[in-house]
Amino acid sequence: MPSQSAETLRLRYVEQAASDLKENRRRQKELADKLKMLKQEEALLTDILSLTERLHDLAEASALPEQAQDEATFTRGRSSGKPATATGGKARRPAAARSAKSSGKTGTPEKQRQPLLGELLTELLAASDEPRPAKELRDELLEKHPDRTPTPQVVRNTLEALVAKGRIRRHRQQRSVTYTLVKSDAQ
Repeated sequence: MPSQSAETLRLRYVEQAASDLKENRRRQKELADKLKMLKQEEALLTDILSLTERLHDLAEASALPEQAQDEATFTRGRSSGKPATATGGKARRPAAARSAKSSGKTGTPEKQRQPLLGELLTELLAASDEPRPAKELRDELLEKHPDRTPTPQVVRNTLEALVAKGRIRRHRQQRSVTYTLVKSDAQ
């Protein structure tokens, strides 16, 4: 009897350990999902902060004498404290930046418009025919533009925004995700 009762006790312990392990793994997955969501929220808030800083810099840049007339149009839309919007709810670029781009002028020599992260990533993808992972793109970006130091999450978010706009294509293979430039017929 004692050996049978020891065996029964051992089986109960094994079943309890298996049950506890299953519950632990379920809880770990739940926490990992929550952590992923919090990281995405953090990246979004970082992007919003970056955008507001960029808008602030553009507002300061528009105060130059040659751009004084453009400043009036830009600040008028911001009287409520919100950025001026075009149809679709997207923030508009100040007229100074639009006219500088179209006329070839870049404003003052010391403060030129820095290309957007999406533009830089698109250029990197255009230079390659192979699908490229976000990490590889970020590493090349840091190498070619040492003044730009986006986090890996910001790079992934920017790439996903370009996917949403239809400018690049996402490829999934098992657990890895790569990106390629969408080739248009005009090219």
